[in-house]
Amino acid sequence: MKNNKSLLAILVLMFGASAMSSCQKTKTTEMDGIEYTYIQEGSEKAANGNFVLYNLEISTASDSVIYTTIDQPFPGYLMANDTVTPNNGMDEIFLSLRKGDSINFQSTAKVIFNGNQPPFLKEDDIVKVKLGAFDVKTDSTMQVFYQEAMMAEQAKSAERAKTLLVEEAKIIEAYVADKGLTASKTENGLYYVIEQEGTGEATTPGTTMHVNYAGYLLNGTLFDTSWPEIAKANNIFSEGRPYEPLPVNVGMGQVIPGWDEGLLLLKKGSKAKFIIPSPLAYGEAGAGALIPANSVLVFDVEVTDVQK
Repeated sequence: MKNNKSLLAILVLMFGASAMSSCQKTKTTEMDGIEYTYIQEGSEKAANGNFVLYNLEISTASDSVIYTTIDQPFPGYLMANDTVTPNNGMDEIFLSLRKGDSINFQSTAKVIFNGNQPPFLKEDDIVKVKLGAFDVKTDSTMQVFYQEAMMAEQAKSAERAKTLLVEEAKIIEAYVADKGLTASKTENGLYYVIEQEGTGEATTPGTTMHVNYAGYLLNGTLFDTSWPEIAKANNIFSEGRPYEPLPVNVGMGQVIPGWDEGLLLLKKGSKAKFIIPSPLAYGEAGAGALIPANSVLVFDVEVTDVQK
């Protein structure tokens, strides 16, 4: 990426070098009284409107990492603005960042997270922070950097998806065998069982299908359904929700890829089961609390109507 340091350089900047220990300088924020130490002190202050890029690691007192930007596709960043007034000690530290700064400090979880600490931390638990500002960019170079970073992440994600499709195919085939299913597999990796053939013309992209469904994790946990009786049987029924077929404009990206591909195989009146590997479902992001990252999903579907 343009104007970016190597990961090694960033790590050295972020975590400091023992040889510099004699040069360390300690300051204390006016708010919250956070005592912070410069492992290395930078010199380039970002002009208003420019962006300071930084890496951040937050860990517990026992050095268990809570959050880090190092394994994220994009580092932390903030726009320089010397008219902004800090609201707390953390603001003071971040707003004063200069390119080349490497800072270590610790305080209570309440101070570090401004009262919004993760539920596994108590307010008075000690939290450690390592912060390193490694670049300053203008708005235009920041946009280029962001685009390049996202393109690189998309390429990596595509490679990870290829690996997952191979690994999850083995899991799905074991599931299919255990359930005694006779499933077909598409070139893209979707497994499907057509339990009842429909009638009418073949479905084409852009067709609107009305679909009843029940979605399960591979372990049998129901996470959503349009059938009220299934919702009631699994104790997820919601009185305020309409239980009715879902209209889907097929093949247009309105639904997960596994659905888009699977519905094109069906007609009006079709009933089918889709076993969808995670790259064709919700992938690495998952979907809320009910669908974890990299989840293989099973859907029972019924096409109740088709509108060309």
